[in-house]
Amino acid sequence: MTILTRSLLALLLLASLPTQAQKKHTFVIKDGQFLYDGKPTQIHSGEMHYARVPQPYWRHRLKMMKALGLNTVATYVFWNYHNTAPGMWDFKTGNHNVAQFVKTAQEEGLFVILRPGPYACAEWEFGGYPWWLQKNKDLVIRANNQPFLDSCKVYINKLAGQVKGLQVSKGGPIIMTQVENEFGSYVDQRKDIPLEEHRKYNAAIKQQLTEAGFEGPFFTSDAAGLFEGGATPGALPTANGEGNVDALKTAVNQYHGGQGPYMVAEYYPGWLDHWGEPFVRVPTEQVTQQVETYLKNGINFNFYMVHGGTNFGFTSGANYSKEHDIQPDITSYDYDALISEPGWATPKYTAVRALMQKYVKYAVPAVPAQLPVVTIPDIILEKSVDVFDLKNDIQPVVSTRPLSFEELNQGSGYVLYSRRFGPAAQGQLAVPGLRDYATVYVNGQLVGELNRQDNRYTLPVQIPANGTLELLVENMGRINYGAEIVHNMKGIIEPVTLDGTAVAGDWQMYKMPFDKVPDLTRYISKNKEGRPALYTASFDVMQPGDTFLDMRDWGKGIVFVNGHNLGRYWKIGPQQTLYVPGCWLTKGKNEVVVFEQQNKKLQQALKTVDKPILDELLSAKPAKTATP
Repeated sequence: MTILTRSLLALLLLASLPTQAQKKHTFVIKDGQFLYDGKPTQIHSGEMHYARVPQPYWRHRLKMMKALGLNTVATYVFWNYHNTAPGMWDFKTGNHNVAQFVKTAQEEGLFVILRPGPYACAEWEFGGYPWWLQKNKDLVIRANNQPFLDSCKVYINKLAGQVKGLQVSKGGPIIMTQVENEFGSYVDQRKDIPLEEHRKYNAAIKQQLTEAGFEGPFFTSDAAGLFEGGATPGALPTANGEGNVDALKTAVNQYHGGQGPYMVAEYYPGWLDHWGEPFVRVPTEQVTQQVETYLKNGINFNFYMVHGGTNFGFTSGANYSKEHDIQPDITSYDYDALISEPGWATPKYTAVRALMQKYVKYAVPAVPAQLPVVTIPDIILEKSVDVFDLKNDIQPVVSTRPLSFEELNQGSGYVLYSRRFGPAAQGQLAVPGLRDYATVYVNGQLVGELNRQDNRYTLPVQIPANGTLELLVENMGRINYGAEIVHNMKGIIEPVTLDGTAVAGDWQMYKMPFDKVPDLTRYISKNKEGRPALYTASFDVMQPGDTFLDMRDWGKGIVFVNGHNLGRYWKIGPQQTLYVPGCWLTKGKNEVVVFEQQNKKLQQALKTVDKPILDELLSAKPAKTATP
């Protein structure tokens, strides 16, 4: 036997042996402190959601957090991101690999705080709930309701199967697990439900987590004034957004045996943003002052967000207000965070890093180099397809009334509602059940827009004899926060009327989920102003890098690059660019498809810029500075 052969055999033998387990540790709450292996430990955390950052960039963003002076990363797990359809689960492909994210955080020397929900909020579609839960008429979300709890149990057990072996006691980095999320807010919003019923639900979620193998310590996360509804026995109450140290301690002491530890599980260095509203800025000085208050007083904290990332595809959620029936969130989740959407160190990052270096007792590594940014020569659009031509290859669903997305078994995207008239008809078209945005056509000609955000549900129409009325309806994201989360059907959910008379009979519905990039090769090139169009082109990239599509000349729609749905754009702003991660580009040939719903201007080219534009409203209102 040669030396080379013996060496190869030895290597094969080593490869067949089990890898040595990570060293096991302890993390407990005792005597008012967090103890890691028996030693008092402060949590300096930053929130980052693996679903909002391309998997190849996870490590870079985690290194950025470590270089900020943090020792922990907190992340939500979005149930609907992994449970993609009834009975279908994805914990392995791309961004879905939560276990790999946790392991990567450990490799970068970070603890992990897990926030599994099952409700997340987070400006995410439906707060993380799968849309199809609504199809079960006996199921009541976020309630002490057995069908809902049964569904939660399936999810929690599936997640536990992926990550329970990564808890600190098993040698992993997961030090704490959250029970539910901001439940005190929901209790306050749903006073129609007895407090005891709310508490039974909250306790049931904690029990499910425990039975699934999550060991804790457990914690809850609420505004300090809402602990009465949100706290649950056996979990540390933490106070979101609380800047007053005395108020924080008073609230925690009341619900935690008169002692800490004291933690702000969500400190907001930025804020969320809606379409049609000014981009929110939080001043750097305000952030550094608050962080220094926490550091001086030994307060544990988590930046929400330290790095927001992007609501790719149809993942962004929505709010609502007295003025707006819905407030859809923009695609960017930049959040005015310390680390920007493309992963850049902001002035806020630099200022906080200097502060952390002054106070923390561990070494703070150097800031990683910024990832490359490129601009691409104007992408000449090679082909445009009339979206109405797609109807030829879609079997319509026929009903006497418009059906909701849920009734059509579709979660996101678009549905074209079509109704042919015999005699001529005219009057005020009313679609009070619109969810959420529609372009309206008579015989293929654009006659107006309806928009739930502006509470605009009516417009006058004139339909000639044998004419066709069509509404191309978009789901702009399900509500993720507040009492209205239980009313989250999409499409057209009430009768359509014309001058007060219901338009019934022979509705045809063409499903256009755009859950994957459409294949346009079989369609001829055709384009007309006012009719929705799909534009496509190929383009060359000399050296891949991050870039930003400039959508200021466009109207409203979505963009696919190399099959990746980058998310929504909308001319009203404040967001005017779409982030294209360089890891999704290839050296050489690349493909882009743009779905443009308004199409009021025929497009010839797609442009890129080297910086995001996130604060440019169509109405040119001044940027908003907020104190969340």
